[in-house]
Amino acid sequence: MAQPPNPNSLTRTHKLPGDVVVTIRPIRPEDAAIEKKFVDNLSDSSRYYRFFYALKEITPSMVDRFTRIDPETETALIAVIGHPPGETEIGVARYSTLPEGETCEFAVVVADEWQGSGIGTRLMRPLVADARARGLSRMDGFVLFENSNMLKFVKALGFKITADPGDPAVARASLKL
Repeated sequence: MAQPPNPNSLTRTHKLPGDVVVTIRPIRPEDAAIEKKFVDNLSDSSRYYRFFYALKEITPSMVDRFTRIDPETETALIAVIGHPPGETEIGVARYSTLPEGETCEFAVVVADEWQGSGIGTRLMRPLVADARARGLSRMDGFVLFENSNMLKFVKALGFKITADPGDPAVARASLKL
């Protein structure tokens, strides 16, 4: 597998309508507070679609796990508005390399009020590029079939949708890298 890229190479800024500047960058351990606030402020349905269960509040161990990634096997990008120390997280996308070392599993979620604004695409494109640069062959994610917006989103990014043989309520979204 190729070397992980320099984290600074994954940092980008985008100007959205209304002159809103969004920065896409790797997550860091010091982002724990904004990660917790982000997840806790997701609607019940957005948390359910992301975690596949009715998560009421993110635990400290989950926050630690989400912000202290292993750069050898994972990449996690966040979308933020504002500047430190007053940044607000509005989206996150991540992947983890699977044990066989050739494929990875991704997850992405955008704050409810920012869904449909292009933040998900701005997070996923560099995430996919990073997985390719590492020499991974495929990116997979799991989506509840009832989450039609997410299914449309990943299809638009080129992911192929198939039924998960282990669970009829779940779709597997796969992208050949």
